[in-house]
Amino acid sequence: MIPFFKPTLGRAEFAATRRVIRSGWLTTGPEAIAFEAEFTAFLERGTAKNGKPIRSLAVSSATAGLHLALESLGVGRGDLVAVPSLTFTATASTIRHLGADPIFIDSEPITGNIDPSDIARAFKEAKQNGRKIKAIIAVHLAGHPCDIDEIREATGNRHVPVVEDAAHAFPSETGVGMAGSLGDIGVFSFYATKPITCGEGGMVATRNSAYWERMKLMRLHGIDRGAWDRYSSRSERRPWEYDIVAAGFKYNLSDLAAALGREQLKRANKLLKLRRKLARQYLTMLADIDEITLPNDCPAHSWHLFIIHLQDNETRNLLFDALRRKGIVGSVHFVPLHRMNYWKSRYSLDSKNFPVADRLGDVSLSLPLWPGLKLRDMRRVSGAIKSFFGARI
Repeated sequence: MIPFFKPTLGRAEFAATRRVIRSGWLTTGPEAIAFEAEFTAFLERGTAKNGKPIRSLAVSSATAGLHLALESLGVGRGDLVAVPSLTFTATASTIRHLGADPIFIDSEPITGNIDPSDIARAFKEAKQNGRKIKAIIAVHLAGHPCDIDEIREATGNRHVPVVEDAAHAFPSETGVGMAGSLGDIGVFSFYATKPITCGEGGMVATRNSAYWERMKLMRLHGIDRGAWDRYSSRSERRPWEYDIVAAGFKYNLSDLAAALGREQLKRANKLLKLRRKLARQYLTMLADIDEITLPNDCPAHSWHLFIIHLQDNETRNLLFDALRRKGIVGSVHFVPLHRMNYWKSRYSLDSKNFPVADRLGDVSLSLPLWPGLKLRDMRRVSGAIKSFFGARI
């Protein structure tokens, strides 16, 4: 069987987790603090020298990171947040957690990323309804970075904060900075299938010190001192000498997970090179199949996903079934949110208002792609696809 994804773990990751277990300190502590510093240093390699310093916070998931990001921006009841329909539900559900409402945006036809021209439409619509779009979430779908400058221009220079959902896009270097460091707040995922993994976990990054301070406070119950600060031998205050200054959340990352993340971060560039090599092999192997559209080989692409587009929904589904019968696991990223019952019914969403996202949801198929995927397996995948179309002629 060729799985859709398999994590790339080795002796270093095993040694790191053993180190933490032996230390006796499993929750947020020195490993998480070190992970934040190392992740920040990694992001800053791709940052323009005149940019403000980046600060990072390790969190329990990218979903938690999105929630913290929007809360730090002051998003609340009655506000609108622009979000692509072609994304995972967490991107939108965090908006609802704050009592705000998403305003859904259509996609670009090639990348599937949020369409700046439709953002401009959304601002006009919101103004006509007497409402305000408080923020925009830009999802770097599959690892192809959005054009953040173009998104800002689409707001009519309203200075609306842009949150980057960079769950797919680490480490994507755009030439002006890494994805996740281009907007106001970047949110990264270390879920099991992501470019680097902690099993579960995430990171938020920002150059805005006020946003960072708020997210740090809200990450752990609104307490002004974390457990490591209160209980480590270096603490000059008694453990119970702390204050609650906000009704915060429980979104911290454990040291056990952070230790995994630190080792994965050391391999991030190597893993990216492997993904790019595999993606380009797919592009070569599948180039002569007229019935599919291949993704663009963008230099900044992190190739978290390799998404092909078929001619119609029936063909996509039949191809998926044919691959599965041969032990090849594919997936779809994503069924757009305007089709999902909760979002569709709550906001009376109509597919005709999202023609591009709707079509991409019908015809997209993600092929297996992960460091360690063998050339013989890729030949099996490409051969199975060619066989499928050959049998249909």
